[in-house]
Amino acid sequence: MNRTLKPELAWMRIRRAAWATLLLAILVGPSVSADPARSPTQTIDSLHESLLDVMKNAVELGYAGREAKLEPVIPEHYDVAFMAEKSVGRHWKSASDSDRQRFLETFQRFMVANYAGQFDGYSGQSFETFGEEAARMETVLVKSRLIDPGDEDVELNYRMRLVDGSWKIIDVYLDGTVSELALRRSEFSGIVKRENFDALIAAIDERIAKLATGTDES
Repeated sequence: MNRTLKPELAWMRIRRAAWATLLLAILVGPSVSADPARSPTQTIDSLHESLLDVMKNAVELGYAGREAKLEPVIPEHYDVAFMAEKSVGRHWKSASDSDRQRFLETFQRFMVANYAGQFDGYSGQSFETFGEEAARMETVLVKSRLIDPGDEDVELNYRMRLVDGSWKIIDVYLDGTVSELALRRSEFSGIVKRENFDALIAAIDERIAKLATGTDES
């Protein structure tokens, strides 16, 4: 056998292995860590910590200050785009790109305003997280409770899913069973059906204004 061919054969094998590795990477796609940075429970604990901070400093911050502190918190912990789409049901598919973008921005402002308007004081409240359990469609349910010494405790169960390696909230069950997303869909899709996206955005903007002034009674 001609010994001068051995290095060439070796390089051919290396190149073939490299191409095989590249092809496998293309077919399989980029690797995704099985363990995201934070677990569902840790994500909820992080949200509660931010909310308590806002509550404890609510008076000093005022509405505008609470809103500013919560603006980065909501998209960090919620899958806002998913919730916005589901809150208008089938009307999302027929909406224009412009209507979708305007509604998405308005929906996120409303989520921030809802927390900033409702969490306007502190009188010893705390959160307790009980744990998590698997739910349908590859989601996880994290069970928790808002403990209020001066009022009734409120069960808050969060349904979450993985989004780009991070656990995000896609629904909140008030009193443990009442879906906040279902309530929004019933209200918001009804407005779009009767009128249009312009009317829905106007209605939400009105709600935001009332939350800012403390006059929202919904």
